[in-house]
Amino acid sequence: MAAPAPPIPLLCSAFPCRAAAYLAPPAFRTRATAWPTPALPGGYRAAHGRLVARLPVPCAAKRGGRGRGEMAVEDGDGSRALLQAALWGAEAAYILWLFLLPYAPGDPAWAISQATISDLIGLSLNFFFVLPLLNSAGVHLLESPVLHPMAEGLFNFVIAWTLLFAPLLYTDSRRDRYKGSLDVLWGFQMFLTNTFLIPYMAIRLNDPDTDRSPPPRRSRLGSVMVKGAPIVGAIGALVCALSFVWALVCRGDAAFGGIAERCQYAQSYVLSERLAYAFLWDILLYSIFQPWLIGDNIQNVKADAADFVNVVRFVPVVGIVAYLFCLEKEE
Repeated sequence: MAAPAPPIPLLCSAFPCRAAAYLAPPAFRTRATAWPTPALPGGYRAAHGRLVARLPVPCAAKRGGRGRGEMAVEDGDGSRALLQAALWGAEAAYILWLFLLPYAPGDPAWAISQATISDLIGLSLNFFFVLPLLNSAGVHLLESPVLHPMAEGLFNFVIAWTLLFAPLLYTDSRRDRYKGSLDVLWGFQMFLTNTFLIPYMAIRLNDPDTDRSPPPRRSRLGSVMVKGAPIVGAIGALVCALSFVWALVCRGDAAFGGIAERCQYAQSYVLSERLAYAFLWDILLYSIFQPWLIGDNIQNVKADAADFVNVVRFVPVVGIVAYLFCLEKEE
């Protein structure tokens, strides 16, 4: 009887190895299928009385690719889960520290004073300085409440920056992982800022859907924000710049003092009023989320401006304005 053919070690499950198995002599294929090859400790298998090493597959990929030719890899899952946990923890700390607990400067939400409510109403009436500027131009359909320009400047700066986030959220490549309405989310963000942006930043880190369904169509508001991104950027940049000027030099006829007195007031304001103190945290968090979101969506920027936007995205307000002006037009 002829000696059996030597075993062919199978190093991986790739196509060339399968082809080699089909090209093997018929006797080997019959015996290979008839004799089981039990696994042994240490990564070896027995084949025809010999030990054949099973080498690890160096290029194994995780099933369920992400589409667009990208290979889903398994590394980073632990860090992503840790980052999500940190974001949800930040959301809990944000609500507890700024809304519920009495330890931060000013009054918590459940013990808000009538003076704070009056300031909120006055700041809202002076939204984007429209009413004060109309009064200055001689239009007095409604009189603007006279508040400290530092308070007005801080309020409008944060709200204008929140406006700039709208086109960025509507062009986020991970927005389909958030199953709620982006219109509602951004609408509440205009009032409560990071109370709603932090959860979105955590949810967008979820695994993509396995059904590979197309992303949902944008709402009418989303389409307007994306198509008019340069206009949104211009409005937001103008209001943010005006906020600085307003805080430092405007309302000079109301005895608010010079720049030194106003800076001194700003220091006492943020250390005594919960609203102003919360705005400082909003500025800090926006300074983190802005470059993060732009970096994840740099492919939406025109090719000749991508390097510039990738650099300035770390500059508060300037980076997001650059993103909106350089956004690639959609067909």
